[in-house]
Amino acid sequence: MDRRIFFDEVRASLFKGTLQQPQVEGMSAILDYWQARHADDDRRWLAYILATAFHETAYTMQPVRETLAGSDERAIEILDRAYAAGKLSWVKTVYWLPDEDGKSWLGRGLVQLTHKRNYEAMSLLTGIDLVAAPDRAMEMGTAVKILIEGMIAGSFTKHRLADHLNGEKDDWVNARRIVNGTDRAEKLGDYGRLFDAALRRAKPEGLWQRLKARLSRVIARLS
Repeated sequence: MDRRIFFDEVRASLFKGTLQQPQVEGMSAILDYWQARHADDDRRWLAYILATAFHETAYTMQPVRETLAGSDERAIEILDRAYAAGKLSWVKTVYWLPDEDGKSWLGRGLVQLTHKRNYEAMSLLTGIDLVAAPDRAMEMGTAVKILIEGMIAGSFTKHRLADHLNGEKDDWVNARRIVNGTDRAEKLGDYGRLFDAALRRAKPEGLWQRLKARLSRVIARLS
């Protein structure tokens, strides 16, 4: 794909005319991983993955902690205060308080990974021991792998990308169920369509361009 076209498109349609370097780096990390491992999968999946990261990171495209705090301690403080004020009515278990080992299972990454059981599940899926070191979910490479493989496999809610975006369905709204029920589902659907339009316009045309793209993917897999 022509990334220059892609970034020009999303700059105008999603980033209000301005892209910061961290936003470019975050999207590039997602695109790199996708093109190396999932380039033959449905383009709409990649669009919705990008849309999810866009929303879950408050448009930064960088791994973040829940509440966007700069430290676990500050995030815990913010969550405690919100919970005490009754602003987290959907929370059944206070998952952010440090456990007996001093580890907090608050949200981290490009998609907010919460609760120890989810860190355990993503450790198995990714081969990265997130239980021993939950802060690794803040590393870009780890965060990208959690985001993409988790959404493809249905690790977050058992809904998968293939359940909503396939040969028979083009359901951008209910794709939100892959991560978080129907919260902001319409908005996420709009983001997904805009990313999809940018990806479609950036797609290489012609046989030679397609062959070069395929060769690049083979080289990436071997490196």
